[in-house]
Amino acid sequence: GFFQSYAVEVDIKDASNATCLYANWMMSFLITYESNNGDYKNTTLNLSPNATHNGSVCGNDTQAALLAVQFGEGHSWSINITKTNETYQGDFITLTYNTNDTAVFPDAKRKGPVTVLMKDPAGPVQLNTVFVCHNYFVIEAENIKQIFWNVTVQAFVQNGTVSKKETRCPADRPTSAPTVPPTIANVTTAPTVPPTIANVTTAPTTTASPAPTPPKPVENPDTGNYSLKSGNKTCFLATVGLQLNVSQDKPLLININPKTTVADGACGNTTATLKLNDGNSTLIGF
Repeated sequence: GFFQSYAVEVDIKDASNATCLYANWMMSFLITYESNNGDYKNTTLNLSPNATHNGSVCGNDTQAALLAVQFGEGHSWSINITKTNETYQGDFITLTYNTNDTAVFPDAKRKGPVTVLMKDPAGPVQLNTVFVCHNYFVIEAENIKQIFWNVTVQAFVQNGTVSKKETRCPADRPTSAPTVPPTIANVTTAPTVPPTIANVTTAPTTTASPAPTPPKPVENPDTGNYSLKSGNKTCFLATVGLQLNVSQDKPLLININPKTTVADGACGNTTATLKLNDGNSTLIGF
């Protein structure tokens, strides 16, 4: 889709009035929130023309740089950027949205600011190099999708001059269609066409290769019973079988084993969180 948003340009200066942190980008947020009648609704939060960048700092060898933006009716967004001897990299992204903004959240049950933390998935960028991403890319966490595009960022700018050397995000790089091994799902057979004078031809005799053996399907996951207690009372119950489908160069299916999975979390007056950890660094939160 197309998101109506304003571009933000931030040019942070150091004590000598030289540029140390530069960014120009557009972003929008898709947020799911609970309404007064208990339904969950989707809304879009866009940047506004009155955005400020109070609190942004240059950073140095021992302190992370901070790119911070405030906009609209009490909303803010920031990212910490850390430095090594050769690279810089985004660390944590913090979004605070204010459900008291009735134009965006007209009937929100929960009132006030809500803060969400998420890890920046982008990899490290060489120093004295600008990170550029023109195409859309999305970062998801909890009930939020952050959409970014037309991004230009350079942290720890050297000599006050933004570099002309670029590194592009994966969304901007040309890709070729991956080679997908045949499976039952993607092997098709050409329809049989009755012979006519137009399509009857003589072909040399060939030996057909045997059809590839499709991979063994992954079995359905076992059903687990998970629960949380608040005091002596059970406050969260889940009976569910879980399977993760990870999109990589080759699809990866992972069944969550209830026998080795530990449930944790907490129940509140209006929200509850269930966290499942299978002991193999796989953490799922509800």
